[in-house]
Amino acid sequence: MSSAMQQSLGASSSSMERDARRIHDDTPVSAGNIAIGVVIGRAAEFFDFFVYGIASVVVFPQLFFPFAPDRLTATLYSFAIFSLAFVARPVGSLVFMAIDRTYGRGVKLTIALFLLGGSTASIAFLPGYATLGAWSIVLLAVFRLGQGFALGGAWDGLASLLALNAPQHHRGWYAMIPQLGAPLGFMLASALFAYFLVSISEADFLAWGWRYPFFVAFAINVVALFTRLRLVMTKEFGTLLDLHELQAARVTEVLRVNGGNVLVGAFVPLASFALFHLVTVFPLSWVEIYTDHGASSFLMVQFLGAVCGILAIIASGLIADRIGRRNHLGICAVLIAIFSFVAPMLLQAGATGRDVFVIVGFTILGLSFGQAAGAVASRFGKAYRYTGAALTSDLSWLIGAGFAPLVALGLTSRFGLAFAGYYLLSGALCTILALVFSKKLEIDNE
Repeated sequence: MSSAMQQSLGASSSSMERDARRIHDDTPVSAGNIAIGVVIGRAAEFFDFFVYGIASVVVFPQLFFPFAPDRLTATLYSFAIFSLAFVARPVGSLVFMAIDRTYGRGVKLTIALFLLGGSTASIAFLPGYATLGAWSIVLLAVFRLGQGFALGGAWDGLASLLALNAPQHHRGWYAMIPQLGAPLGFMLASALFAYFLVSISEADFLAWGWRYPFFVAFAINVVALFTRLRLVMTKEFGTLLDLHELQAARVTEVLRVNGGNVLVGAFVPLASFALFHLVTVFPLSWVEIYTDHGASSFLMVQFLGAVCGILAIIASGLIADRIGRRNHLGICAVLIAIFSFVAPMLLQAGATGRDVFVIVGFTILGLSFGQAAGAVASRFGKAYRYTGAALTSDLSWLIGAGFAPLVALGLTSRFGLAFAGYYLLSGALCTILALVFSKKLEIDNE
């Protein structure tokens, strides 16, 4: 496609977005509507990822890696594919930022969410290794890369719009609202898998039952797409774009002006992101491999843990507004460091100990995760907030969470559960050091 044609299409798309915004009246969009759109969007994204994460433990080792000598090895292979999405996510951000600048935010979101839902739903149609051989693994990897690539384009700026509308002394409260989508997405994914695990035989589950949550993902993404487009097309959002407060800046420019913010910001939420998969995907794999605690019952315990996580996320908003986000994140990092020593003992303390691990882990995760995104976004001036927050978040997820299940399971299988705790401790120490070295880049000053 020629550059002239691209410019023409870009102008046309921008013009269409401006025309769509004129349809709305002059009444500002309420913070409540923005919050609902943000939560629905984040819940859809996390649902897609948790459906895949749970299947990586209870389905994929048997279906795609039956040639592995044991269940542990098969699960490690599965977790290696799991990590690919976090590698693809920064690439997706780069590509979709260019689409945003050329064709508009609405076009970008439409492509990204259909790709995200389509990649997830496509996994439901995959035959296993027994049918396609190595090609089944190749296709699984391709669709997983598609999930990560698409998630890089799902960054819509609505969370920043919500933060920009936040009153001065309630930034912590508004920052925690988008984070509610993560436990909601996990609750839906875990409940669906638990239902099918309990309701049908293991043979039927591996044959067709596991596929239904992947079908659901596409429908949820369609709903999330229209919810978010409705807000992106408002005059208020368009005004912010016109004022260059939520524009997609060039990555090279963001790194030139805010390279330090990107680097330090990637490590600030590292403790939270490391804990994220160590209380969701990793313990499910450990329970499946080393205990007789059924996956369905453990998923329901995790469902209850996610409820505790929601309450903790809400509490994080109240606490951060009272003591400041920096202090809050520092305290949470210390709590995660302490939990890193306790967690291995709880996982080895029988069913009751594992239940306590889940409840306590999700609670600490909620307290920390509730302010993680706000800490990332608030590091940037308005002109660079949209792109800078996306790049920083991508990098932090890649370092902190992308390889967490693979590394934790590999370490525990070779050296014991204590090494999963040491891995989590390293994330907590990184957060503490990042907070210490970010004195010139104040988190609380937006």
